[in-house]
Amino acid sequence: MTQPSAIPPSRYAGLSREELAITVPELLLIGQLIDRSGMAWCISAFGREEMARIAIEEWAASSPIYTRRMQRALGYAPDVPGKGDIPTIFKGLQLDIGAPPQFMDFRYTVRDRWHGEFHLDHCGALMDVEPMGDAYVRSMCHDIEDPTFDATAVATNPKAQVRPIHRPPRKPADRQPHCAWTVTIDDSHPEAQGIPLLAVNERSRAATLELAPIDPSDEGLADYSGPLLSDLDFAAFSRSALVRIADEVCLQMHLLDHAFALAVAERAADADALLRIRRKQLVGIAGIAAERLARALALPATPEGAARLLAVHPLLNPSAYVDASVDGATVTVRPSAAHEDGAWISLCGPDWTAPLQAVVRALDPCLDAEVTGLDDGWRLTVVRSDAPVPEPDEVAVVRFSTGSTFIFQPRHPLPITPV
Repeated sequence: MTQPSAIPPSRYAGLSREELAITVPELLLIGQLIDRSGMAWCISAFGREEMARIAIEEWAASSPIYTRRMQRALGYAPDVPGKGDIPTIFKGLQLDIGAPPQFMDFRYTVRDRWHGEFHLDHCGALMDVEPMGDAYVRSMCHDIEDPTFDATAVATNPKAQVRPIHRPPRKPADRQPHCAWTVTIDDSHPEAQGIPLLAVNERSRAATLELAPIDPSDEGLADYSGPLLSDLDFAAFSRSALVRIADEVCLQMHLLDHAFALAVAERAADADALLRIRRKQLVGIAGIAAERLARALALPATPEGAARLLAVHPLLNPSAYVDASVDGATVTVRPSAAHEDGAWISLCGPDWTAPLQAVVRALDPCLDAEVTGLDDGWRLTVVRSDAPVPEPDEVAVVRFSTGSTFIFQPRHPLPITPV
């Protein structure tokens, strides 16, 4: 399939600027929760140590791609590729599903262009894992963080190194901040190299997908080319910029999921085993994402409201990646770049509707998704049933995360200058 000559309008363009400013941090947090769904099933299938290796591979094979995409989209890419500085690395973290605002409360210090630190005043991931014991904390905060922090920095400067000052397991148990790290760029450092799966993911349609450029004449900030801020005020961005950010964040999720599928495929006994894990991951994140978006946007618990929810759900976005249309309470899905990549939407259809049902039932457990096949795709109609349907076990697994109920608080951003 060739890239269409015209980029379709984003489905997020139907939201107001105020709605978009609420939606973008929600999408960033939803991206973080993907692993709360997927890794539970990896532990069950392969054990804790292999789960950690899968996590390393999925993030290391996706974050360099989407970090560069966001740099280009918001105009803070290095003037010379691979020669970015500390503020550029920190800006990328602020727009990364691996570090959603407040839930992963990164606080930054810039010493100069080549030296900086960050610490986490609150780490939602730690809050989720700490009750599971020190072995799981070490897997996340040592085994996974060491290679994946450097992999993310590769996107900006392969001479960057992220090293711990202190990190969990916390001693004493209530230690604050939760962790602290240095970031240093030095030409004497060995050049970090991407893992083999990164090259595979770079060939995906998601990696090279073209999205509509930001309209610089739109009211509000069109880029992040100014100083590094302590917190991003998404309401300060233009509507056009927020639409692009929302689409890019959804692509981050698809790139992460594609890397997840690649990593799991190397360990699964066969294609059926891989499919089972992917399906469980999708149902879990589909339901929790829908619940958060429905609450944030105050969508009505009607069939039409459920179709609107599907229209803003990462499962169906961005529109340039997932070919779908919404009409009333009906959603029509056609083959697209996402199907070529084997993305989430490719798992759905008349033969398997569980994630679609999880989305609509997050709005109202009495809603259902009836899916029928077409000559070229399939059509979903949201209907109301007589009795509520219990929440799927896969969604309940993700609900154990504190991210399922996390509430964002107003912040006042301040510019960060070298100290």
